[in-house]
Amino acid sequence: MSSDHIDKDNLQVTGRHSEIPQPHVAIDESGDGVTIVVTQVFGPKGDNLVGIRNIQFDGHPAVTVLVRTEDGLEGEVHLSPIHGDARKDVLLNIKPGAKLELLCPVSKEPLPIVGEIEDGNGATYRALYLTEKLEEGAVVLISDVWGHFESRIIDEMELLSHWAGQFNE
Repeated sequence: MSSDHIDKDNLQVTGRHSEIPQPHVAIDESGDGVTIVVTQVFGPKGDNLVGIRNIQFDGHPAVTVLVRTEDGLEGEVHLSPIHGDARKDVLLNIKPGAKLELLCPVSKEPLPIVGEIEDGNGATYRALYLTEKLEEGAVVLISDVWGHFESRIIDEMELLSHWAGQFNE
């Protein structure tokens, strides 16, 4: 697996990943460090958001979310499922720093707010669930501010990885 696009300087992998062999994340330790790939995530009504469109990053199906801006722009954003990889496929022109409403592209339900990201950017974490049980202890947390690269993968209430990059669009 290529790790050329992973922001290794701002990605922390806790080491707990080796204790949690789960089907919703793939863990590759063969290259330079550890690469974590999300293989399934679910919206608030249980819809799997990985691979719903034919878009891939390094051979891995994208995670798709629906975004809505404060000025009414709306469209799908296809995110790399590789944690620490900022690549995305989007047709909207969104300004860095714009606050977004994040929704499930299938049910159109808002992604649940988990909490404020305490770095002064006004961002909150939104949840994508790692299992169909929709449990808060197994989530991918993403920022609702465009270009604010803050995300976490939590499994069994344990932090697997944390990515806190910079606005770089």
